[in-house]
Amino acid sequence: MPWPYVGVKRNMNQKLLKLENLLRFHIVCRQLHSLCQRRTLAQWRHMFSSAYPVWTAQLYARPWQTDALIRAALSQHRLLVTKKEERSQKSQLSSRKSKKEVEVWIGMTVEELARAMEKDIDYIYESLMNTAVDIDSLEADSHLDEVWIKEVIKMAGMKLKWSKLKQEKVRENKDAVKRPQADPALLTPRFPVVTIMGHVDHGKTTLLDKLRKTQVAAMEAGGITQHIGAFLVSLPSGEKITFLDTPGHAAFSAMRARGAQVTDIVILVVAADDGVMKQTVESIQHAKDAQVPIVLAINKCDKPEADPEKVKKELLAYDVVCEDYGGDVQAVHVSALTGDNMMALAEATVALAEMLELKADPTGPVEGTVIESFTDKGRGPVTTAIIQRGTLRKGSILVAGKSWAKVRLMFDENGKTINEAYPSMPVGIVGWRDLPSAGDEILEVESEPRARQVVDWRKYEQEQEKNKESLKLIEEKRKEHQEAHRKAREKYGTLHWKERSLIKYKEKKQQQPLKLKERVERESNVLPIIIKGDVDGSVEALLDIMDTYDASHECELELVHFGVGDISENDVNLAETFHGVIYGFNVNAANVIQQSAAKKGVKIKLHKIIYRLIEDLQEELSSRLPCNVEEHVIGEASILATFSITEGKKKVPVAGCRVQKGQLEKQKKFKLIRNGHVLWKGSLISLKHHKDDISVSKTGMDCGLSLDEEKIEFKVGDDIVCYEEKEVVAKTSWDPGF
Repeated sequence: MPWPYVGVKRNMNQKLLKLENLLRFHIVCRQLHSLCQRRTLAQWRHMFSSAYPVWTAQLYARPWQTDALIRAALSQHRLLVTKKEERSQKSQLSSRKSKKEVEVWIGMTVEELARAMEKDIDYIYESLMNTAVDIDSLEADSHLDEVWIKEVIKMAGMKLKWSKLKQEKVRENKDAVKRPQADPALLTPRFPVVTIMGHVDHGKTTLLDKLRKTQVAAMEAGGITQHIGAFLVSLPSGEKITFLDTPGHAAFSAMRARGAQVTDIVILVVAADDGVMKQTVESIQHAKDAQVPIVLAINKCDKPEADPEKVKKELLAYDVVCEDYGGDVQAVHVSALTGDNMMALAEATVALAEMLELKADPTGPVEGTVIESFTDKGRGPVTTAIIQRGTLRKGSILVAGKSWAKVRLMFDENGKTINEAYPSMPVGIVGWRDLPSAGDEILEVESEPRARQVVDWRKYEQEQEKNKESLKLIEEKRKEHQEAHRKAREKYGTLHWKERSLIKYKEKKQQQPLKLKERVERESNVLPIIIKGDVDGSVEALLDIMDTYDASHECELELVHFGVGDISENDVNLAETFHGVIYGFNVNAANVIQQSAAKKGVKIKLHKIIYRLIEDLQEELSSRLPCNVEEHVIGEASILATFSITEGKKKVPVAGCRVQKGQLEKQKKFKLIRNGHVLWKGSLISLKHHKDDISVSKTGMDCGLSLDEEKIEFKVGDDIVCYEEKEVVAKTSWDPGF
């Protein structure tokens, strides 16, 4: 038996005992009173028995009857009191049971509160009806303040219980980090990493060819470098330099920035006949941002129109001051084509490197940077990297971005297998589980489980950041929705219910699924594309160009998928699903893939030069646009007189005209112009010269004409223009900037 019930029972018994004692006392008093009454009656009986027998009987009360009545009353009272106490006990227990406990928390939405209270949403709205809350702005996903949550719970007669928010278990940071700076005594000299930068077609790759004595430029599509090349060059003096050849094309800004970040010296190549150009300025800015010294190579000095001094003066505007003008930037006049002064450029670079006293720690775990990454058919994911610390060996466990590798193979820029890679060396690495991104930091870890742990942590961090961004977007959308709902309520608030219903019906009708024709028109204004590139940096450059697209009002550009490697069957299937186009840059599509694409009606467009690909994309976008209609004037005439003729029962206005320019052709379209404003466009009913019907009225001829619109009134001085409409293919307004 529960303790509250025992307490109530004891309390009830105490009350009954008190009542019984009172009743017993009352009985004793009644008995004494009856005794006295019997004595008095005995005396009176003798006096009044003969005269008033009935009154005497009524006056005399039997004591046993009184006691029986009192006992019955006591028993009945005890029964009533017991039942009453039980009823009160039950009501107290039931009230305790019915007072439901509702678990709530801060930032609870209307829908969540209704669910916690086991009520519908309308109940929450009704509870807040007479409060300061703006009911019109409340939605099911609207957040409620603490005071309103309490108000609703109170009105429902329920009990409030604040929920203890479960704190997410904070995961321990398992990321891999760089080692502390090494002891200067342990550092050993290393050769410099030099990045060649400059404007497109200023001779950067040809210059590097002369230093390497190879023919890289001849192999490049259109003579334009498409991605970073990393090369180790040995000079006749025995010195070694690692060169990074970055693309000069406008599309590859991110690559140039990445090249500047991993380099020690920048060789800025400027054509003597062309001067400072847009990418030259950008290269200077990248070098300054990375705080890297510059060596100026003024190329194409063998040309008759070359003007090296002009280049030096132009560079002064960008704080690149050559030694001739009192600055610290070495300027070397070279000709990459003939090889003039190439050794002078190499010596200037080596001299600057000696001044910088470049050193590195060749011991301990490896640190480096991914320069480029691509997928090789036989080797899988491959990266080109620059080692910056430690010595890389076969079997090392590496982490870069959200990928890891156990090094299976290493090779140099010529494809020759090597066993070790020291600081400043460019090296190709095979063994990656996934393809890391260009620019990712490479760190060596002790084991494969540790590598997986690092990658998992980085993926978790990325997911957390993504969730934060998603929550921010959701909150913004919620506010937009609330504002739209508020405006809708304001719009409907003053209307009669019939008008309100009509407007809602029309809006609902507009939201119905589009008809086939409308759907086709809408789909024609969207261009889904799939991009595949040879290396990660090329894809990155293409995506950067896509980010500049600003003509969505004409045609939406929808990036369905992008990746590194040759075009696959999966790419074709995606393009078929989304009715898209596949663009491949420096990649191949097997015959089987091309045949499959042709059967499915999927376009595959392959390009070797980046700006050709962009031009093709612009043409494809333009083809999705509706044609523009242009008016071509055939002839013009002035109205000299107006009159009307009767045809049947109606009068037809006629304009007497003289052709001033070109000719009027009856089958073409016409427009009536008055004071520069077009009053009418349409066709002619008749065109006459005197009384003869004619089809053409040439310059200088007089004619009479009537229009297909009877209500138009001619005035002397009005102009009649004959024209024809021609459809012209529209061109996208998107300008990627090159």
